[in-house]
Amino acid sequence: MLKVGGDVDLATVPAFQAAITEALTQEPSALVVDLSAVDFLASAGLQALVATHESVSKAARFAVVADGPATSRPIQLTGLDQVFSLYSTLDEALAALKSG
Repeated sequence: MLKVGGDVDLATVPAFQAAITEALTQEPSALVVDLSAVDFLASAGLQALVATHESVSKAARFAVVADGPATSRPIQLTGLDQVFSLYSTLDEALAALKSG
């Protein structure tokens, strides 16, 4: 699981992508990106989520936790909730990944 906070924008995406890469070095069976503490999710952050989904989905399941206007709304408006699994809480995401 990767918990992210603050702003995810052009300035912070490199650190976000580095954290994702670090999390994937352990070859997990699933990756959950928790955006619950994110205040602003820019298009660069959305692109990073899509790229992560594309690279992870071959080897592991991928889910995003986002709830609220700063995170879930841009994901839903862009239709990305149809591309990867979106959950309102971490508990929901973990339960869904455990159940298969």
